[in-house]
Amino acid sequence: MSELILASGSATRQRVLRSAGVSFSVEVAGVDETAVMESLAGEKASARDAADILAELKAVKVSACRPDAFVIGADQVLSIGQVFFQKPVDMSSARAQLMALRGRTHTLTSAVAVARGGSVVWRDVREARLTMRAFGDAFVEAYLVDTGEDILGSVGGYRVEGLGIQLFSRIEGDHFTILGLPLIPLLDFLRTHGILHE
Repeated sequence: MSELILASGSATRQRVLRSAGVSFSVEVAGVDETAVMESLAGEKASARDAADILAELKAVKVSACRPDAFVIGADQVLSIGQVFFQKPVDMSSARAQLMALRGRTHTLTSAVAVARGGSVVWRDVREARLTMRAFGDAFVEAYLVDTGEDILGSVGGYRVEGLGIQLFSRIEGDHFTILGLPLIPLLDFLRTHGILHE
């Protein structure tokens, strides 16, 4: 059976895969996501293209060094129209980001790519739409205190699997897409290629 590698340091993606019973190792790709996103935003790339490109870059970078393995790259882009949001760098930027998203609907675009031999052999991109409720300032302050710096690792400054769910009035889309890994199509690919049992 071929080795499976996740080219991501995301604790959430690792947890999702392990919970699904998938055995894999982790090798972080080390892609400069900020620079890539700035370049893509300058080119007016769509959120779908941006997520797909980032997932591919991660998978291919690790696959070039581990050609016999199947390498999973994944990424997620949060957008409102043509505006992309990055992971907040500190609690102040998390607060500003939540205020910018408050009372509005944003899109989470999650992409996954699998590479082997330095080339992508499969990919999938999914979208979810999330509407934040018009919460008050006091709620935001309490939320930031309760969640702490853990949310800095999440684009949008929230985790829907925790207290972040209280930020929303409506969510449309697959749960795993929201977590940043389109899991169902990925599992189907892994079964088709003998990495998981049929």
